[in-house]
Amino acid sequence: MARTPSIFIDGESGTTGLQIRARLGAHPGITLKSLSDADRKNPAAKRALMEQVDLVVLCLPDDAAKEAAAMAAELGEAAPKLLDASTAHRVNPDWTYGFPELTAGHAAKVAAAKRVANPGCYPTGGIALLRPLVDAGMLPADYPVTVNAVSGYTGGGKAMIAEFDAGTAGPFFLYGLTLEHKHVPELQLYSGLARRPLFVPSVGDFAQGMLVSVPLHLDLLNGKPTPADIEAALRQHYAGSHWVSVPPADGAARLEPVSLNGSNTLELRVYGNAKRGQAVLVAKLDNLGKGASGAAVQNIGLMLGVDVNAALPLAAE
Repeated sequence: MARTPSIFIDGESGTTGLQIRARLGAHPGITLKSLSDADRKNPAAKRALMEQVDLVVLCLPDDAAKEAAAMAAELGEAAPKLLDASTAHRVNPDWTYGFPELTAGHAAKVAAAKRVANPGCYPTGGIALLRPLVDAGMLPADYPVTVNAVSGYTGGGKAMIAEFDAGTAGPFFLYGLTLEHKHVPELQLYSGLARRPLFVPSVGDFAQGMLVSVPLHLDLLNGKPTPADIEAALRQHYAGSHWVSVPPADGAARLEPVSLNGSNTLELRVYGNAKRGQAVLVAKLDNLGKGASGAAVQNIGLMLGVDVNAALPLAAE
């Protein structure tokens, strides 16, 4: 009988850690291990637990994630696999980027990796829209890309959640207006862009859900594609994908951000006006699902060779 792999979630009391634990808590093929409250800040206890488990999920601030990764590296052959949910290692070439649908064969790279950096929620949508078009030669790498996005407030951590729960945050706001958002390097690198994209995030008064949009002038793209051409390129890239789909876009409809909540689904749509030579690409996802804990569980399944589909519903329950 095969041994059941074990996982330690370092930072399991945060939003992402709690959701990963909730998704995997009843999984018969995985054992979750924890530190006692008294030992959570005890380096010796953490190191000892790292030696016992197969995989450690880092749900920590960036600096703490770097410290935990260094501690694991000191264990040598006894080191567990690492999945980092922070921003700390996403553009580090020694870590594998945890978006399995990035390119053909990338899921196998995640499965073989010892260290995987879980994607950010906003970049998941932007990269999913842009990378296929760059790889297809349709979108020039130096195109002046703009990415606009709105997220539910749970993506902002405990402080932002408290603001909205108290009613002091307001109904909607833009942020990251210094144009130095920490997700930009990741967005640029894995989209395959040579020019740094403009990224303008925002938060609305809803708990979770996300829309990420990219406007395009079609006459500036290689071959002057139509909206249908762009949609076809996305469909070809994600053909056979379990979690990413490209539904037909109805330009007369309203697109809301919350109907995929609770799922690991990522939907991509192309809204276009061929006469005007314009298109808007939109990714829709749950910022806590495919944008965080759902993606983490998907990567955990690949890294441990465990079927986790039951923990990752395709649609909200």
